[in-house]
Amino acid sequence: MNNRFRIMLVVAFALAFGLGAGAAHAYFTSSASGTGSAGTGTMQIVTVAAATAVPSTPLRPGGTGDVTLKVTNPNSYPVTLVSVTSAAGTITADSGHPACTTTGVIFTDQTGLSTTLAAGSTTTIDLPGAASMSTASSAGCQGAMFSIPVTIAVRKS
Repeated sequence: MNNRFRIMLVVAFALAFGLGAGAAHAYFTSSASGTGSAGTGTMQIVTVAAATAVPSTPLRPGGTGDVTLKVTNPNSYPVTLVSVTSAAGTITADSGHPACTTTGVIFTDQTGLSTTLAAGSTTTIDLPGAASMSTASSAGCQGAMFSIPVTIAVRKS
């Protein structure tokens, strides 16, 4: 290789390396400015209460019956009810049935639900066959309404 070609090769290499380093330096030292914001919201508590509606299928000894709930969504957006499960506490009969000492009532967890609750609304929910009553229930339980402690789970729709 002649010296002239070597010098051209060294100059070409130095030039290519210098330009590449300059581009890399510009890439890694570039700057910009701007503003941004983010916020988080807090879901208000969705509540559940006993419904005054009469279940479409009443509870009888040895059978199953519907459970009705009144669910209130105070949020400004809809939520979806996804489950209703047993909560800690005792299932009791209403005060008009003091002789109902053994209720024999059991609640069956309701999962996989997909009931939309509109924003700022109260909705009555009917859970078909969600309660069962033993044949060992007290005779004083006839015609009673039962309070069943439950926990609900919702998610933003």
